[in-house]
Amino acid sequence: MASIPASRWVVPPRLLSHWINAIGSSKTKTASYSYSYSGIISDSHSHYSYIPVPIPRRCFSAMATPQDSASTKTERVVVKGKVQGVFYRNWTIENATQLGLKGWVRNRRDGSVEALFSGPSDAVQEMEQRCRRGPPDAIVTGFEAFPSTDDPGNGFEGKPTV
Repeated sequence: MASIPASRWVVPPRLLSHWINAIGSSKTKTASYSYSYSGIISDSHSHYSYIPVPIPRRCFSAMATPQDSASTKTERVVVKGKVQGVFYRNWTIENATQLGLKGWVRNRRDGSVEALFSGPSDAVQEMEQRCRRGPPDAIVTGFEAFPSTDDPGNGFEGKPTV
């Protein structure tokens, strides 16, 4: 087989899902990423070679359901009650990460917890419901949510007390 120039190795995104479906794919789990090992390269119009090319599954979901600003929601929430000293911040980080949200959480000097959630609207709403209940030792007596234009940053993190 002739050497294939690197420029021919790229599979056009519009054809990727068709090719994956046509030739089948095998899945393997590595760490927290799921990969599809399939790919096609061509050195001529009449000859195709199937070689394993690792493609993260999250690339497929991005192509299938593009994120637009209309489906993204950013809200700042303030949770009051017995919410400090009961693992509330770390619980929030775990839950927000599980839902794929970006943002942050921090304690406030008045005894409340403040957070910024950004992501798909349904995931933000689910996180609000979870925050109203809180972790097992928390007693939530008040919950306020406000739309926000703040930058959530990358990922979800805990911030220092303010």
